[in-house]
This record gives sequence, C-alpha cells and structure tokens, in this order.
Amino acid sequence: MTETIDMIHEDALPGHESALEPKPDWQPRYPGSGRLKGKVAIVTGADSGIGRAVAALYAREGAKIAIVYLLEDDDAEKTKAIVKDEGSEAICIKADIGSKDACNTIVDKTLEAFGKIDILVNNAGEQHPDDDIVNITEEQLRRTFQTNIFGMFFLTQAVRPHLGKGASIVNCTSVTMYQGSASLLDYSSTKGAITAFTRSLSENLVGDGIRVNAVAPGPIWTPLNPCGGADKEKLEHFGESTPMGRPGQPNEVAPAFLFLACEDASYMSGQVLHPNGGVIVNG
Repeated sequence: MTETIDMIHEDALPGHESALEPKPDWQPRYPGSGRLKGKVAIVTGADSGIGRAVAALYAREGAKIAIVYLLEDDDAEKTKAIVKDEGSEAICIKADIGSKDACNTIVDKTLEAFGKIDILVNNAGEQHPDDDIVNITEEQLRRTFQTNIFGMFFLTQAVRPHLGKGASIVNCTSVTMYQGSASLLDYSSTKGAITAFTRSLSENLVGDGIRVNAVAPGPIWTPLNPCGGADKEKLEHFGESTPMGRPGQPNEVAPAFLFLACEDASYMSGQVLHPNGGVIVNG
C-alpha cells in the first residue's frame, strides 16, 4: 500500500540510497527485546539513511511503521520489505511534509491502517550548501525552512490530538546547530529552530505524559550529503574532522532514536542525544 500526497517540488534531494556507494549500514546490530511491541510509529524520511535505520530497528522491537518519503519509490519499498522481514507491518506514504494538508493526510492514512499513533519521528530534512550567504536564494531559504521546521510543526499539529499518555516525539536536529556551519547557513539555522522547538514542545506536552526529545547526529553517511550538493573533495574527506576520524553510519544513530522512544527514557524529556563521533558540544 502506497499513498501519494501533494508534491511541492522535485530536485536531486533527498537522493536514492539504492544508487549510493558504498551503501550505508542500516541493519540493526542486536536482537530485539520487544521494547516497542504493539506501538505504531510515523517516521519521516524513512526511505533511506537514518530514517531507514530507525524504521528497521523500531520494527525489530515490535513497532508498526508508517514510512513517509518524498520521491524515492524504490527506496521506500525496500524499507517496507525490511520492516516485513523483521516480522512487522508498514505502509508507504509518498508526501511532502512542507504541506500542512499533506501532514493531515499522513496522520489520517496511518490511523486508517493501524488505528492509533504512539511515536512520531520527525527525521526528514534537506540541505543546500552555499559558501556565500548572498548566493542563498529566497526560494531556497523558504524551501529549507518549509521542509526542516515547518514540516515538523505541521505534522506535530496533525498528530497531537491522537497522542495519549506515554506517547513520544523524537526530532532530528544536528551537530551544526551547536557548532555552526560556514557552508550550511540556512540548514544549520533550521536545526537551531528544531532544538528550540524540541525543548519548548517538551514543556508544552510533558504535563500530558507525552515526552519530546531530539537526536543531533554528526556527519552520517546517507544520501543527503552526496545529493545535497557536497563536492567530490568534501565527500572524500567526509567525517574525517571528527575525533573518531570517520563518518558515522545510520545504524549507529538509530539506537538513540529507539532509546528516546521507549520506556528506557521514561524520565527524559526536552533532551538531545549526540551521536557525532566524539565532538564535544556541551548542549
């Protein structure tokens, strides 16, 4: 089952994981223990990269998954097959989260398929490197904010009436929020907004028993980087500036999303985890 909703734009993003070499590591590393048994999760950007790894791990832990993606049908179907291989169920919803109407429909389709929603993972994002601020067009600036932060607002607004006590929201921010990025001015600005959104939303919902947290990955090998405009030289040295001297893999980030979504993190809200290769950000 694949639903198609309200497409706004089409460009090189987010890119096909099926065409990426070497392939990112998405496979869960450990047997499941039922930590999400009976849960239903919406995961945006779940066709590839971190989103695919999260969907795979959540499925191994017992969750049913709504795979939300923008363009890459083949990647989304691969993630759906991965979820099925883990013994769970998934639907694919092709949608642009930058549209409020699309976000409302994502929630409707998830409820139609699974009857409830327990976890929202706001993972989808886009980036467009520019070394000079004057080169960032108004269209690009609006589009980056539309996807990266407006989409989180829209989808959270749509899902909020269906979240009960014990539900969890996990947002994806970035190490660039804490370090800054000379060539990702608009992207890093949205990630700062996401961190503030996470902390404020936590304060807003914690009294209702709904936890809100975030993950701030460092350089992770996903389609976002080669398809987001990084040049060949940057890709050759991607991640080497971290203390570990390498980029991370999606399956090194997904456990942070699992921890924050399950009861292991029952006393955590408004917090950010930092799988970033050893970068100290004190935030």
